[in-house]
Amino acid sequence: MKIAIASGKGGTGKTMVATSLAASLAPNYRVHLVDCDVEAPNTHLFLKPEVHASSSAVVNIPQIDPDICNLCGVCVEVCQFHALAMIAEQILVFPQLCHGCGSCTLACPMKAISEFPKEVGKLNQGKTAACIKNDFGVMTISEAMPTPIIYQLKALESGPSDVTLLDAPPGASCAVVATIYDADYVLLVTESTPFGLHDLEKALGIVSKIGSPAGVIINRDGIGDGQVEAYLAQTPYPILMKIPYHVKIAEGLGSGKLLVDIFPSLRVDFLNLFKQISESIST
Repeated sequence: MKIAIASGKGGTGKTMVATSLAASLAPNYRVHLVDCDVEAPNTHLFLKPEVHASSSAVVNIPQIDPDICNLCGVCVEVCQFHALAMIAEQILVFPQLCHGCGSCTLACPMKAISEFPKEVGKLNQGKTAACIKNDFGVMTISEAMPTPIIYQLKALESGPSDVTLLDAPPGASCAVVATIYDADYVLLVTESTPFGLHDLEKALGIVSKIGSPAGVIINRDGIGDGQVEAYLAQTPYPILMKIPYHVKIAEGLGSGKLLVDIFPSLRVDFLNLFKQISESIST
């Protein structure tokens, strides 16, 4: 079973939910938590895994041989990401725009394009004392595209698992789509504020297009005006859990504690959350 935890708005408690759900399931299930927020991964700060493998995430960048190229411009035409441009008597390559799809190499009639690997990040694999597999990617500073790293991170061989949790990046961008598109269920974490509602609507728009079943967790319950609940009542997406606003949660998270260690009684709620998700997937 693969569950993606997304949010839309940043700072709603998405990673808090992902790590606490992993910790709650670990005694009875083989859990694999993949931190796909490669621009700012932090699940490892809470789970504290021992990293046993690290590798490079790479993108294959085109390199054009000017002695062979006849400036036909086919490579420029087929590049959907505008990483190639014909200026005067040469083809320019913009590596930070390149997705490494290889379409230019395949399309070149002169076979003038070769590729070289460019490291864009690191892929780390670890395991916690509670036997939670925790993988996380780290994007290289100055790089602009997290999606190649996310795809390569998700493709790492990690052995059998009962439950895979995908901690998605915030927002409603390509990186979120790359994380959640193949999930069996999408769990959206929001807060009952105008900003929370605004970004929840965007996130649900993506989920609707993908077609995945989804449900919502409201974090910091009690600080809002009820607009999120009113909005969700008009949609097919249920509220599966509410996490109360409490200063002890902020203090505990700030010191690196898991939510279920701050309030152990919430482990039962997370197990019930997993039960609801399992039933939704099986129906």
